[in-house]
Amino acid sequence: MDIDLFMALLNPSIALVLASTFLALWFYRPRNLLLAFSGGYACTAAGFLLQYFTPQSSFLAGRLVSAASFTLGVAVIAGAVVSLHGRRPPLRGLLLFSLAGMAAFCWFFLVRPDLVWRIYSLNFAFGGICLLVAGELRAIRHKTPTARILLALTLVEGMNFIVRTIVSIRLGGPPTGETAFGHSTYWMTALLTHALLGLLLALALMAAVALEMLTGLRTDALTDPLSRILNRRGFEEQAAKALARAARSDMPVALVLADLDHFKTINDLYGHAAGDRVIADFAARLRTAAGDNGIAGRIGGEEFAVLLPLADLAAARLFAEAVRTAFSSGAVDGLPAHARATATFGVAARSGSEDLAGLMRRADEALYRAKQNGRDSVRLSYQRPQTVFVNAARPA
Repeated sequence: MDIDLFMALLNPSIALVLASTFLALWFYRPRNLLLAFSGGYACTAAGFLLQYFTPQSSFLAGRLVSAASFTLGVAVIAGAVVSLHGRRPPLRGLLLFSLAGMAAFCWFFLVRPDLVWRIYSLNFAFGGICLLVAGELRAIRHKTPTARILLALTLVEGMNFIVRTIVSIRLGGPPTGETAFGHSTYWMTALLTHALLGLLLALALMAAVALEMLTGLRTDALTDPLSRILNRRGFEEQAAKALARAARSDMPVALVLADLDHFKTINDLYGHAAGDRVIADFAARLRTAAGDNGIAGRIGGEEFAVLLPLADLAAARLFAEAVRTAFSSGAVDGLPAHARATATFGVAARSGSEDLAGLMRRADEALYRAKQNGRDSVRLSYQRPQTVFVNAARPA
């Protein structure tokens, strides 16, 4: 293969492979982020191809579309990199650098033709976008290893667009015209450095996407699909970790167990679809009331648990009463206007280094006694862990 043709196809081939890869990942696990990466790399591929394979009769349109494709691709990939790490893309900054770069490019192409300043216009804009992304990644408090790698690569890529462009033009001389542009020192170094850095960046992105997808799959495995809170396994894992953290810092922890009253009757009278909506409604109330610190889970058919770090028995009781009152007085979609769903609660506060099993056992006993006393109520456990079995027959 001719070396010129090889160099012409190197970067667009890499970009098209990456675009196809992210598109394939999107088909496996649809996410707008993956489409953004795919579209961004497709745009950069188009930009490279138009540099070489635009007919002379369409030279003006080809150069403008090529520049616009590069700009759009870089901006979209940059925004997706920021979004991948849970931050809002800096849309104003991306738009400012993109429009400024394109405006300067058009000025030095259409109004005051100057090939060197056209090169500077786009490269400085792309460098600014990379440094903007690096600033966003640097602001992340707890960086993952992939985030640190991407931060380093975006800094290097930003310097590549700015420093390498200036140095290559100064040392190799400015391109003398459109014909000589493809063989200039600037363009050859651009092709090689973008191929290398582009591959490294893409590998880091794929690693970050893969880790994010694995985390999502694990989250799905630990989440109850109906209630959208943790399932029993997920709750027990998260609760055990929270108890360990509380033990190290000697902080209080309380557990609230809840059971929907006469749930079988609801299913029998109004259908299982209505019963599902009752579960979803109650779980949503638990999740909202628990906030960011609480750990809520559906541990059985109509059984729920909430672990409340930094809460003592009194605070946990207020939590349970608030949820009970709101749930019993509110209407549930799918039930008749006169129908009301209620729940019963058992509350226990951790004593000493009590484990999750012991805490749940005491809260469950309090819940059982609340059911015996008429349901739609909150019962507290005042027993200490070491007396659970000795005093099992005595009311809490």
